[in-house]
Amino acid sequence: MHRKLEILPLLLVAAASTAPLFAAETYTVDKNHSDVSFQIRHFASKVRGSFADAEGTIQADPAKPEVSSVVFTIKTASIDTNNPDRDKHLRSADFFDAEKFPEITFKSAKITPAGKDKYNVTGTLTMHGVSKEVTLPVTFLGFAKDPEGNQRASFETTIKLNRKDFGINWNKALDAGGFMLSDDVDATINLETVQKKS
Repeated sequence: MHRKLEILPLLLVAAASTAPLFAAETYTVDKNHSDVSFQIRHFASKVRGSFADAEGTIQADPAKPEVSSVVFTIKTASIDTNNPDRDKHLRSADFFDAEKFPEITFKSAKITPAGKDKYNVTGTLTMHGVSKEVTLPVTFLGFAKDPEGNQRASFETTIKLNRKDFGINWNKALDAGGFMLSDDVDATINLETVQKKS
């Protein structure tokens, strides 16, 4: 009986020392090394742009990736297509209506493994006041330690969205038929995140 009592504290210490290996780790988006970009057909060509202001948090459980989660926010006023007049139009009520809808948000609800370093991240995307369930095909690019010893994790995803699904309908009919802009928009997100120190 005494022997069992002596072993019990050792087991508790061992359990405490291994618990962090299975606890969720918090990673925050490094804005300076992340990119949120898009492209849309304009006449027969394509216009490319990006959002300069985005932030997010990932709760990652290495032992159980399926219970991990992500929350991501984009400031619509930070849109940049390298053309000030066009950017002003994109911020207006014709498109993102940045004053009324200042943020695009994504909040995950389910993460499903889809192969080596690949995951289907399903959640709610809210844009222009409309919320839709979407599934992002996410690729985990790996871990790395920076010179300060911080743990970094990188991810990327590309998805095709129909802007009309979110009430962004502005367009202009062409004399020869068709429209100036396509309905589909290709969006790409590359994230470099930093583990939050406890």
